[in-house]
Amino acid sequence: MRKVNNEDHSDRDAWLETIMDEYGERLTKLAYNYVKDWSQAEDIVQDVFVTCFRHYEKIDEIISFKAWIYRLVINRAKDVLKSSAFKRVVMNSSLLSLFTSKEPLPEMSLLKRSEEEFLSRCVLDLPVKYREVIILYYYEECSIEEITELLRLNSNTIKTRLNRGRSKLKNRMERWERDEE
Repeated sequence: MRKVNNEDHSDRDAWLETIMDEYGERLTKLAYNYVKDWSQAEDIVQDVFVTCFRHYEKIDEIISFKAWIYRLVINRAKDVLKSSAFKRVVMNSSLLSLFTSKEPLPEMSLLKRSEEEFLSRCVLDLPVKYREVIILYYYEECSIEEITELLRLNSNTIKTRLNRGRSKLKNRMERWERDEE
């Protein structure tokens, strides 16, 4: 076993702090989009950062760190969704807090938040296979190639899911708007 000196620990700690600052919020939002529970999403990201810390020596071997860390979050979130303990939890959350913005006029801010909440609910209502590509493409601004690598699917499958996801999202939004009238 390799002896680790204090300098190695300070480098590792600084590196971990940097990736937590850079990726923490985005990864938590990504996990939330799967599990729909903010504290569960934070736990998932915490686990991923522990994994990163443990794999510090192997980081240079990773071709795309962003793809690797996103993949860890996605896999962990899917594991949580499959767990029986999670299935017993009643989820009643919204993405409102994730998509708020500071507008100069309170009326405009309220209207914008209302629209964002509506869109968020519609996105969260999509089946996971469509929701994940919509979120990665629009919210995380990943390219088709990046999504292909993250989800380990064919690019044509990603494009198809993106198109079907948009169509389903549009139908849900139109249906909910009609129901509101």
